[in-house]
Amino acid sequence: MIFNSIQFLFFFVLVTTLYYVLPYRYRWPMLLAASCWFYMAFVPVYILILAFTIAVDYAAGILIAGSTGATRKRWLIASIIANVGVLAIFKYYGFLTDNWEDLVHSFGYLDYSVPDLGIILPIGLSFHTFQSLSYTIEVYRGNQPAERHLGLFSLYVMFYPQLVAGPIERPDNLLRQLHLKFDFDYKTVTSGLKLMAWGFFKKLVIADRVAAMVNHVYDDPQAHDGPALILATIFFTIQIYCDFSGYSDIALGAARTLGIDLMRNFRTPYYSTNISEFWRRWHISLSSWFRDYVYISLGGNRVVKWRWYYNLMITFLLSGLWHGANWTYIAWGGLHGFYLVFAVVTANARGKLGAALGLGKATWLNNAVQTSTTLLLVAFAWIFFRADTMTNAWYIVTHLFTNLGGFLTSDALTFWAPMVGSSANEMYVALLGIAIMELVQRMHDRRSMTLRLASWSPMKRYAVYAGIVAFCIFLGSYYHTAQFIYFQF
Repeated sequence: MIFNSIQFLFFFVLVTTLYYVLPYRYRWPMLLAASCWFYMAFVPVYILILAFTIAVDYAAGILIAGSTGATRKRWLIASIIANVGVLAIFKYYGFLTDNWEDLVHSFGYLDYSVPDLGIILPIGLSFHTFQSLSYTIEVYRGNQPAERHLGLFSLYVMFYPQLVAGPIERPDNLLRQLHLKFDFDYKTVTSGLKLMAWGFFKKLVIADRVAAMVNHVYDDPQAHDGPALILATIFFTIQIYCDFSGYSDIALGAARTLGIDLMRNFRTPYYSTNISEFWRRWHISLSSWFRDYVYISLGGNRVVKWRWYYNLMITFLLSGLWHGANWTYIAWGGLHGFYLVFAVVTANARGKLGAALGLGKATWLNNAVQTSTTLLLVAFAWIFFRADTMTNAWYIVTHLFTNLGGFLTSDALTFWAPMVGSSANEMYVALLGIAIMELVQRMHDRRSMTLRLASWSPMKRYAVYAGIVAFCIFLGSYYHTAQFIYFQF
């Protein structure tokens, strides 16, 4: 069941209504049952994988809390092996065996093959695995008491709004709130609904519309030259942000209607002035997970310089691999690791160059240069993230600047739209949606939209709400509606 479906609309209304109608003691069983139903709408049998993860980490948490010395660490290691083992089998088995076969074949053993298990990747596996792992790690570190209530722990792992694509919650936030009692609050519920509407706007009006343009080019990049490749890459940069931040808004909004606050996952990341800042503002729950449990555990930046560079590269290579069992994701992660290492190595030289050019005296110009450069670097890396193979990624990279004369036309949109398999009208709507989104985000940066709207008259407020809903209904791209990009991870 995906958020942008009629089935979810009925599911959401039913679950939210039951949540406030039922007595407190029946709420968590209802939410747990609803979350199971939500997940089983994809591939029912894979609920058993979630059950295994829950059983292992629930027991591990209690055993860690009840142990001392080296025994605690052994139980933590057992939890990590069990969770990573599930990921290895279901997500990376095919990738590892295919590459092993290629290596063996390169030595002339052409008849060698590894059995194909025919495994389909369970939806959202990486998300709920990391969320469950964070619990056992926090119990081991002494930051979280072991949860004795199996039902609430199960709900912590399976809470439906963020079950398949995050945000990856920590137990001190979500598990703590699951123990609390929430009464119906009109402002809280309507706040959640507004956030959901904004998420649907980004998904339906923008992301799914430009997705068709991106797919047209990236599914067969060799059939296109520079202008189409550049446009498709720009549109994918927009698509992945609107798709994933849209999902996060819907997830946060759905949880808020139940009185539960999930962590914010995006903070206008494309306005970042450097790559480090970008990762503090993009997919915050995942980047903070890798920071806390991988980067810092390796020593972070409190080591000699070469080891610091190593820690950065390993963290981002693992982040790339987390996203998918493909060399393109590893290349994407490695590229971001390289960006960060390069930034550290060249920090002094870039500072001197900026001073020589007088950028320090023109703050606005300095910020504009840094923001533009960061956005270009991020967009370039997205090529590897979106391309199906390294061959396609390399073709796109090496053909971005071919036949750029195709951009020179007086009737730009009419001419550009066919390059990406679209019509001028579709592109106009996409650009209008992007413009509205950017306007709202800029306004929100200056002053919270919640506070801004609260100061408006009821007529103006409801006109805005009606406008967003109308955009989703009448200008949503339902012909190209698809599941969210991050569901595959």
